[in-house]
Amino acid sequence: MLWSGVDLDVPAGEFVAILGPNGVGKSTLVKAVLGLLPLAAGQLSVLGRPPGKASHRIGYLPQRRSFDPGLRVRGIDVVRCGLDGDRWGLPFPGAARFSARARRAAARVDDVIGLVGAGAYAQRPVGQVSGGEQQRLLIAQALARQPELLVLDEPLDSLDLPNQAAVAALIARISRAEQVTVLMVAHDVNPILPYLDKVIYIAAGGAVSGSPADVITSTTLTRLYGTPIEVLRTSDGRLVVVGQPEAPAVHTDRHTGIPRP
Repeated sequence: MLWSGVDLDVPAGEFVAILGPNGVGKSTLVKAVLGLLPLAAGQLSVLGRPPGKASHRIGYLPQRRSFDPGLRVRGIDVVRCGLDGDRWGLPFPGAARFSARARRAAARVDDVIGLVGAGAYAQRPVGQVSGGEQQRLLIAQALARQPELLVLDEPLDSLDLPNQAAVAALIARISRAEQVTVLMVAHDVNPILPYLDKVIYIAAGGAVSGSPADVITSTTLTRLYGTPIEVLRTSDGRLVVVGQPEAPAVHTDRHTGIPRP
């Protein structure tokens, strides 16, 4: 068993983070929500239905992947794949002229590109835009079908601090404006802390959930880890969790193994 005791009701339009160190089951919880893994015990309802039965109402962004710099596929085509790429692949150039359905699809793609602020580079090859710009395009892809639930698996991973802040603010704005419920796996709570409605904190087989103010405290995390934990707040508002195996504000890069602030 990776975790137990997760009890959470997420209303429409809320921004919820799944937190905890590597290996405790954050991505496993996401897979259970998506219906990709069954629960060993308990019950899970997603948009009022069993997991996997409302997939058409869910937008999903898996853990960040990098595009080859030589990839010539345009950003707009990457976004369009979120609308119908599972059925038709990449759109035929100029296809929007051929049918009303194609024109509606093109309009929706333009809408979500504008929503994430990617209009200036959507026509460029996706391999030639920055990491933060690629992530905006991938968020637009996940939004293409107007989902009610947006599931994001570490979307800030490998981004620099300014891009983390910008993407976190973007996701929060989309959640509020579109009334999309956001469930995000995060390694560092600090970039998203100002925007969160609830958190699920997983560690050592257990889990707690609630508001950030209730969960990210010395008392709660000490009980969860079974060892003394101290939560400190720096002068710039960042949280530092001292005493746990892997603190939110100081953690190891999954790709290089190098500690990063």
